[in-house]
Amino acid sequence: MDAAAPSGFSPQYDAQPPAGPLQLVSMLVHRRLYAWIQANPGKVDFWLAVAATLLFVVPFLIRSGGYPAEFFLSTAICMALAWRRRRPVAGAAVQAAACVLQLFLVPVTALPADLFVLGTVYSLAAFAPRWASVGGLILASIGGVLFMAQYSVIPFMDSGYPLKTALENDAPVWVALEAVLLMAWMFGDLTRTRRLALQALQDRARRLEVERQQERELAAADERSHIAREMHDIVAHSLSVIITQADGARYASAQDPEIAPKTLGVIAETGRSSLREMRRLLGVLRGDEAASTRPLPSLADIDELLGTVKRSGLETALSITGTPRRPLPPGAELSAYRVIQESLTNVLKHAGPKAGAQIALHWTPAGLKMGVLDDGLGAASALHDDGAGQGIKGMAERLSLYDGTLKAAPAAGGGFRVEAFIPYTEA
Repeated sequence: MDAAAPSGFSPQYDAQPPAGPLQLVSMLVHRRLYAWIQANPGKVDFWLAVAATLLFVVPFLIRSGGYPAEFFLSTAICMALAWRRRRPVAGAAVQAAACVLQLFLVPVTALPADLFVLGTVYSLAAFAPRWASVGGLILASIGGVLFMAQYSVIPFMDSGYPLKTALENDAPVWVALEAVLLMAWMFGDLTRTRRLALQALQDRARRLEVERQQERELAAADERSHIAREMHDIVAHSLSVIITQADGARYASAQDPEIAPKTLGVIAETGRSSLREMRRLLGVLRGDEAASTRPLPSLADIDELLGTVKRSGLETALSITGTPRRPLPPGAELSAYRVIQESLTNVLKHAGPKAGAQIALHWTPAGLKMGVLDDGLGAASALHDDGAGQGIKGMAERLSLYDGTLKAAPAAGGGFRVEAFIPYTEA
């Protein structure tokens, strides 16, 4: 015996079979029709006005005797619907003028097309400015009073009934007419509120998309600048050491052949170090987590950097004074290391032969001061900047990330001086 189904569940009625071909075709047609209506509101309103004219105006031509006033006034009332969304105020003005003329030109019976006044009240509330929406409701209410007076109260009085009896007889109809007008206006106002809300959401979505695109562009530009700085620091320094060693070995090996193996060893070591840095950088770009967690150069690696530079023939001297109040962030230490590295690279490239450099690190209560002073060509070295200023620009960009400053200029007594400062990052 089958297990009893849970209470409130009936497989025969609750299970929904998959949609059949006819249902799929119906859904597709419905979606296409809805999309076309949303994309062509002007055409929809025009054909709606044409259909209203065929139903409520053409019969006046068919009836014997002809009714030219009824025909033209009904046509104006119906065709005004073609402007109900694009120019709602103009369409309402045309319809109001036709209704006023109707009171004088058609004094006996009302026109069937008067029904579309409700549509105009709705359209004004939904698509027209607020003043036109409220004004249209007031005018339509006054028109309702005039309509009842022209086609109900006056005929009653002409039949011999007193004014009080005529008013009492027509009061429920008048109240119902005003209530229908108010309902049409309220539905239009709800449509207006929904339309404005949708427009606000669409505008917000567009703004968010623009902001996301700008953020992506800014992030890409920042990443390109970061990659450019890293590539410049790694490649420029390593190639400067290699070129200096190769040039020195080429001339020195003619006098002492034993210098060549030692120089080639320095070149190989520098190339391997540069290759490791390049692999780390490329690993970060590829999203390699192992590469991104490898230690970056810091202030503790400055001695190794100076050792490499000394083997290139550049005499250096390092002095460290003061005591750090607390460690700098790893990124700030990397920036300090790159500033010293780039400064020494510029000395190797531009200071000339037999130049020396003095590196000073001074810890202050506010942060770290760095200075690199060489005794090379000084102002003349600035004339031979084959890097188009990328080195100094990269140093300034690095320091600006940590609110640091940079000064780079020829020294007064000769040589070139680089001064930098990185403040502590206050929590």
